[in-house]
Amino acid sequence: MLPGSRQSFTVRQQQPLPGEEEEEEARTKEPKSPNMSGRRKKNGPALQCIPGERIQEEATHVRKCVPSRDGGGYVPGTLYCTNLRVAFLPDCSANTADCSCPLFLRSDYDVALSCVRRLVAVNSFTKAKVLTGTSTLKFIPEELIIYCRDFRVLRFRFHESGLEPQAFRVTMAIAQAQESSSRGRGLEPTALRNLGNSQLKKEEEEFPTPLFEALRDWEKELKRLGAAGWRVSPVNERFDMSTSLPKYLWVPNGFLDNELKRAFVHFNGRRIPRLCWHHPGGSDLLRAASFHADSDPEKEDMRCVETLMLAGHSQCVLVETGADLPSPAEIQQAHLRLWGLSLCLADSFAAPADEKWLSGLEGTRWLDYVRVCLRKASEVAVLLAERSRSVILQETDDRDLNCLLASLVQVMSEPHARTISGFQGLVQREWVAAGHAFQQRLNLWQKNERDESPVFLLFLDCIWQLLRQFPESFEFTEAYLLALHDSTCVPFLSTFLFNCQWERGRNNQHRFLNQLYTPINGWRETLCLEILPKDSYPAKEAGGASLPSVWEWGLRYSFQQRAQFRNPSYRHSSNSNGPVRNGNFLPQTSHKMENPPGNRAVFAFSKGSLSLQAQLFPWKNGSFSKKVSRWAQLSEGPGEQDKPSRGKSGLRPLAPRGLLLLPLQAGPFIQLWKRCYLRGNPEAQAGLLASSIAGLTEELRLLQERLSNWQARESYSPAIENGKEPH
Repeated sequence: MLPGSRQSFTVRQQQPLPGEEEEEEARTKEPKSPNMSGRRKKNGPALQCIPGERIQEEATHVRKCVPSRDGGGYVPGTLYCTNLRVAFLPDCSANTADCSCPLFLRSDYDVALSCVRRLVAVNSFTKAKVLTGTSTLKFIPEELIIYCRDFRVLRFRFHESGLEPQAFRVTMAIAQAQESSSRGRGLEPTALRNLGNSQLKKEEEEFPTPLFEALRDWEKELKRLGAAGWRVSPVNERFDMSTSLPKYLWVPNGFLDNELKRAFVHFNGRRIPRLCWHHPGGSDLLRAASFHADSDPEKEDMRCVETLMLAGHSQCVLVETGADLPSPAEIQQAHLRLWGLSLCLADSFAAPADEKWLSGLEGTRWLDYVRVCLRKASEVAVLLAERSRSVILQETDDRDLNCLLASLVQVMSEPHARTISGFQGLVQREWVAAGHAFQQRLNLWQKNERDESPVFLLFLDCIWQLLRQFPESFEFTEAYLLALHDSTCVPFLSTFLFNCQWERGRNNQHRFLNQLYTPINGWRETLCLEILPKDSYPAKEAGGASLPSVWEWGLRYSFQQRAQFRNPSYRHSSNSNGPVRNGNFLPQTSHKMENPPGNRAVFAFSKGSLSLQAQLFPWKNGSFSKKVSRWAQLSEGPGEQDKPSRGKSGLRPLAPRGLLLLPLQAGPFIQLWKRCYLRGNPEAQAGLLASSIAGLTEELRLLQERLSNWQARESYSPAIENGKEPH
C-alpha cells in the first residue's frame, strides 16, 4: 500500500522454497547445547543468541540514529526482533570493533522487550502512530522510535524508499513481542535457565562482591566493621522466622536465638531490629519495621525488644523514616512525570534551559525528593557521629525507604562504601539481601502497577549528587552509575528479578543443592527431584549455573566501557577515628539528649526534632501520632543547614579525606542528572559525551574548569586546618 492510503493490509510471510523448510526449522529451533548461536547475515557476522532465544523478524539496510550536538549521524546495520529483545547489529564496514563484540544485550544497541515503554512508527505522509500489540498499522514506517524505561531513545530509519515490506514486518513483530513481554510471556523458565547455563564469555570478576547468601560473607563483613559486640545469628536460616529477611542477621552478643524469637511477632512482617552498620566511634545503625499494632507484649517480650533496640547503649534514637521522606506512591508519580517531561524534550529537540520546561521540571518534584533524602541522611549521619548510641531506622514495612536511608548514611560516613567493591556489597546487603521488593517496585513484567515505585533509582540519583559534589571521594564514575541505572531494566539479572532471598531461592531451584540446610553434624539432605520445575535438572548436571548477577559487568559491557567505571581522580583514604563535619551541615544543638537519672532512654527523631519516649511501645501511651509526609512544605530556597556554610566555605563543599560527606542541599546545588534523564536530547548532552571533535573540545574545557576548582579547594583545605584564611 502506498503511504497516505486509508486501507490497511497484512504482509504475507515469504514461503520457503522446496528443501529450505527443514533448514529453516533447524535454524529457528531452540538450541540444545548451552553454546550461543545466531543467525548469520550475508557477508557479515551473526547475531549471538542465547539458547531459548528465537529471532522472529529482521530488517536489513537499517540506519540507527546517533544523536550529537553537531547534527548527528547514522550507523548502518540490521535490526532484529527476538522473543527477548530488540537488537541492532552494525555492519562490519561501519564499526569493526562492534562487529567483534560478543556481548549479550549490548548497552549501545540492544534493549530488552520489558524495557520498552513506547513504540512510535513515523511516516512523512501521515501522523506518527503509537503502536501496541493489537495496533493496525496503515502505512509502511520510514522510522521507528523506541522510548525506553531507562530514558533511552532509539531511532531506526529504514530503507530510503520506504516501501520495504521488511520494515512493516519487523515493526509489528516488535510491537507484538513487547506486548507479550509486558504480560510476562516473553521469558520462559527454560530461557532463564539457559541464560545462566550459556557459555557466554565470562572474565574474572574485576570487582569482588559478596552476595551475602553464605554465612562467611556476613562474618567477614562484621569483622571488617570491627563490631565486637555483635554476632551473626542463623535464626532465619530456613526462613521460618520471616520470608522477607535474609538468612543471617547481625544481633547483639549474648542474646540467645531463643530469646530473639520472642521479638519477631511484635514487628510488621516480623522484621526485627538488626545491625546495618557499626560506626568507628561506637554508634550502631539499626533498621526495623514498625511495631505491630495487634501485638500484646508480655514483660519478658518487652525486655527482649528493649535489649535489641538499645544494643548495649544507654541511649536509643528512633528515626521515623516515613515522617519526612516521600512515600513510594509519590516517588512513582514524580518519576513518571520526569519521564514524560524528558520524552517531550527528546521529541522537540528543544534546549533544556527553556523557562516552561524548567517550570515543568520543578512540578515533577523529583529534585525535591532527592533533596529531602540527602537532608535526612545527613541528619542521621550526624546523630551517629555525635556520640555513642544506637540509631534505629523504622519504616512501616522496612523494605523501601529504610534501604535508601541506610545506604545513603553509610556512603556519607564510610570511605569503603565509596569504592566499587564496597558499594556493590552495600547494595547487595542493604537492598537485595534485606528484601527490597525489586520485582514489584521495578515492575518489569507490568503485573501490578499499583506497587511500582523506583525507590532504588531515587537512591542512585542521590549517589550521583554526592559524586558531583565530592568527585575525588568515589572510586566509581558517572558512567558506572549510569550502567547500574540501566541494568535495573534488564530482566535477565538475578539481582533485580526477585523480591527477597527466599523468593530467589524458590525460583532458582535448579541450584537447590546450594540452598539446602546443613545441620551441625554435617548431614545434608538429599535432593528431592519432585520440587524441581518440569523439564529442569539438578544443579550437579547444570554445573551449578544460575542467572548472572548485575555485578558480572563483562556480560554486557566491553573492556573499554568497563575501564570508564574507575575514577582517575579518586584518592584512596582509610577510615578516620570519627567523622568530622565539613561545615555544610550544622545540626540543631537545642535538643539536649540527656538520659533520665539512672535509666536508659529512648528518643524519637521526627521532622527534625527529638522527643523523649515514656514507653517503648507507642500504643501504650499513644505518644506516636499518625505519620504525615512533609515534603510539600519544602521550598527551593536554602535550608537552615545550608545558610551558615556559605560564609565559611564559600559555595563549594569541603570534605577532608576519609571524613563525613555532608552535601549542600540548597536549590542550585541539587541538579538534574542530565546524562541519564536527557540522553535523548543532543542539546542537553553538551560536554557530557564527546561524539565529535567539537564535543571533545567542549568536554576538555569543562574538565579543565573542574580541575581548577579542585585545585582551589585543595589550597583551601590546608588553610582551614591551620586556622588561616586562604588568599
